[in-house]
Amino acid sequence: MLNPRELYTQRLASRRADAARLAARDRMISTIRLIVIAIAIVLLFVRAIFALIPVAVFIALLVMHERVITARRRAEAAAAFYTRGLARLDGTWIGHGVSGEEFVDEHHLFSGDLDLFGRGSIFELLCIAVTHSGRRKLASWLASPSTSVPEIVSRQEAVKELRDRVELREDVAIVGAEVAHDIEQAKLDAWGAMPPTPFARWEPFVARALGILAAIIVAISLPSAIAKLVGYTHPQAVVRLGPFANVPLWPLVVVILIEALFAARMRARITPILTAVERAEPALALLGRVLMRIENESFTSQRFVDAVARLRGRVVASAEIERLRKLVALLDARRNQFFAPIGAILLWTTNLAFAIERWRVESGRAIGAWIETVAEIEALGSLASLSFEHPDDFTMPDIIEEGRPLFDAGELGHPLIPGDRRVTNDIILSDTQRLLVVSGSNMSGKSTMLRSVGVAAVLAMAGGPVCARKMVIAPMKIGASIRINDSLQEGASRFYAEILRIRHLLENAPLLFLLDEILAGTNSHDRRIGAEAIVRGLVERGAIGLVSTHDLALAEIAKQLPNAANVHFEDHLEGDRVAFDYRMRPGVVTKSNALALMRSVGIEV
Repeated sequence: MLNPRELYTQRLASRRADAARLAARDRMISTIRLIVIAIAIVLLFVRAIFALIPVAVFIALLVMHERVITARRRAEAAAAFYTRGLARLDGTWIGHGVSGEEFVDEHHLFSGDLDLFGRGSIFELLCIAVTHSGRRKLASWLASPSTSVPEIVSRQEAVKELRDRVELREDVAIVGAEVAHDIEQAKLDAWGAMPPTPFARWEPFVARALGILAAIIVAISLPSAIAKLVGYTHPQAVVRLGPFANVPLWPLVVVILIEALFAARMRARITPILTAVERAEPALALLGRVLMRIENESFTSQRFVDAVARLRGRVVASAEIERLRKLVALLDARRNQFFAPIGAILLWTTNLAFAIERWRVESGRAIGAWIETVAEIEALGSLASLSFEHPDDFTMPDIIEEGRPLFDAGELGHPLIPGDRRVTNDIILSDTQRLLVVSGSNMSGKSTMLRSVGVAAVLAMAGGPVCARKMVIAPMKIGASIRINDSLQEGASRFYAEILRIRHLLENAPLLFLLDEILAGTNSHDRRIGAEAIVRGLVERGAIGLVSTHDLALAEIAKQLPNAANVHFEDHLEGDRVAFDYRMRPGVVTKSNALALMRSVGIEV
């Protein structure tokens, strides 16, 4: 087993050394370029022809400098990759990763209750994806956990295979970081999925024919044009141009006029084609590189084997992207002022637009699938990193499908609590113990236990590791009412918001439910009756779950329902301070710390 801290520390030192070496080379080449420019200027006044030598050297330095800058940026990105990894290991990652704020949904059945998104969230802890597609994929796996056992097991196998492939995760992160913004700006997946542009079959043929005809006529007419230009001053030169010296120029003029009319006819339809990709060459080059990196990797898990097979299907994805990149690169030639007249005669822009559209019709719809493959590897890489970085306190759960609800975890903890402060507990929910009523004083750990169960279920069904020594789960839907707030904008009190959430849980049962301080916004009489009815309704619909309370009267619910039990967290006084051990025990709590807590902050009671 690789030691994550040692590996990250070694590679961070190596990548920083590479970045420092390349930065020094960057500065050196910049200095040499200035010297070469100075030499070229001097030679222009001494002997102009000799200035061509430093000009050639300067051009070579430009190419070399660009490569050094690119390599330095990649070394810096690799160093940042390992810096973030060490921050996760040290517990200093909060605020330095991707928070996933864009995926926050206040009305989601559990994401807000379980801190899945936002600053210091599960998503920020997990996410190493750099493309928006990768982040969106990971977010969807967390917010909509799969209940398909084959799907979850397939993800688990891929995560296990990717777990120790740190270098692959590094490469995808580095290249992905370069490509992410450009690909998203270009919206290539949306462009590829657009309906074909309505061209008549004869129009691409006419464009090619006109371009070829114009090239031939130019080749034939060029001597005649030269003859007319030089004939007035050098009549003897005309003889040397041979039989083509007297070719009429009117065919060339006619062809150019026809081309102009044809190009004008096509302009409205080819402009959207060109606009979508004309600035996308860098993005295409990088996308091709990351696809090639995946294509050349050898995998054994079926999910990755299938992914590589998709990339190497009817066409090889990286090669096909490279073909499009070359077309886009040729398109850029039209901006060259020296080539522009030639390009106009050859119908360069129009013919390339037809070629790009042909590419899009043949392979465009696959772009979305190729980008999605990269996104999936990023999402799986995020889960694999969590597993790699926590070899001792996280485990891959067993996923079963037996038609009955089951959540069985040994030494379950919360992944957002650092390992040196984390307290774990055992918990079982099944068809023989469908409900646990969790009682205890304030701050004793009730809500944390509910969140630990919910997060473990989410991670397990996402295909990732869980913070437990062992765990067995039968996939099921999840619903929670832990962090419910009132809303001035929606005119809803906390109590009303809570009962709306509970109605949604009842509608989605059977599921794993997590209810914290249920119906705290109403009087004790209504609360007792309402809570029992809600819990009974959930259990009768096949649900399993936990209900927490510090109201001991609600602990009686467990006695009224079959397959239910009471558990509790307790505290003790250490001098004037209330202390907690966060251990879950059977039975109902027998004391409260509310008065002691009030006294501890100076309130006389």
